[in-house]
Amino acid sequence: MNVDHEVKQLVEEIHRLGTKNADGQLSVKFGVLFADERCANVFEALVGTLRAAKRRKIITYNGELLLQGVHDNVDIVLLQD
Repeated sequence: MNVDHEVKQLVEEIHRLGTKNADGQLSVKFGVLFADERCANVFEALVGTLRAAKRRKIITYNGELLLQGVHDNVDIVLLQD
């Protein structure tokens, strides 16, 4: 799968599932993304896609590696579309 394409799909899913935070930025909890059925079908490796998007400064979140359960409440913040 093309990484650029998956990152664009991730941005679309954050728009679909996210809400505006106190700073006016769109954000979504990792657990919401991970548990979403559509995301499960679209992303073969959600964590890898998140890391690629973070390296490109499209999103940000605390930490390096997100794990289901442990990091469900971590906010993933969209920095750019």
